[in-house]
Amino acid sequence: MDDTVLVEGRGPVARVTLNRPALRNAFNDEVIARLTQAFEALGADDAVRVIVLAAEGPAFCAGADLNWMRRMADYSHADNLADAAALARMLRVMDTCPKPTVARVQGDVYAGGMGLVACCDIAVAVQGAGFCLSEVKLGLVPATIGPYVVRAMGLRAARRYMLTAERFDAAEALRLGLVHEVVAPERLDERVEVIARALAANGPQALATCKRLLRDIETAPLDDALVERTVRMIADVRASAEGREGVQAFLHKRKPGWLPQAEAVPPTAPTQG
Repeated sequence: MDDTVLVEGRGPVARVTLNRPALRNAFNDEVIARLTQAFEALGADDAVRVIVLAAEGPAFCAGADLNWMRRMADYSHADNLADAAALARMLRVMDTCPKPTVARVQGDVYAGGMGLVACCDIAVAVQGAGFCLSEVKLGLVPATIGPYVVRAMGLRAARRYMLTAERFDAAEALRLGLVHEVVAPERLDERVEVIARALAANGPQALATCKRLLRDIETAPLDDALVERTVRMIADVRASAEGREGVQAFLHKRKPGWLPQAEAVPPTAPTQG
């Protein structure tokens, strides 16, 4: 049985765990395939509201597996293209997953692991975690992860850390926006759970639509076409079954239909965009 990537809890909060602690959760082609499959399956599972990406052992992810790198040394150009395309597809699947994703960063993050964190919507790291874009030390470049890392930490910071391959700490990752919170190790699970529960309390279709909205805003100029898309989006959402249910639940001070009866009504009021 393949246990390099574990998938637990099909809803409302699912957990995908890198499970190669002895290898510092470095990934290879098998891990890439497993992560791609996991995020595709969970993204299509209506019972899942939130996906937490975690890892076992002292490191979150050390990038590429050394044995995999040894095999790559003998790859042809065509083999390298196929290999890189698989990694790029995994990152794209994670980034465009319709479910909110939370990275639980319990240790060091190097090279390709930086892409995993950058592709998640929210990242919480422990105080002792270290981060490094180490590719140029090996004569390589952080190509496939580059767009996601630059988007997460900004071009100016990426210029420094991609070119120097310096290690930086969790406080710097927070300052740059790569992670959203830095906590003591004993508080990591508590904070991830609080965030996951907050996400799971929201309208599932609204979350998926909001993620599409964020991608549109990020990539499109603020012109008439974008304004028109936002107008159509809010009109469609207001008229949707979930939108109508959410507004009626708020007006009548009851739980919306997507929440189990045991859950509390979220304390914040919705606003219309």
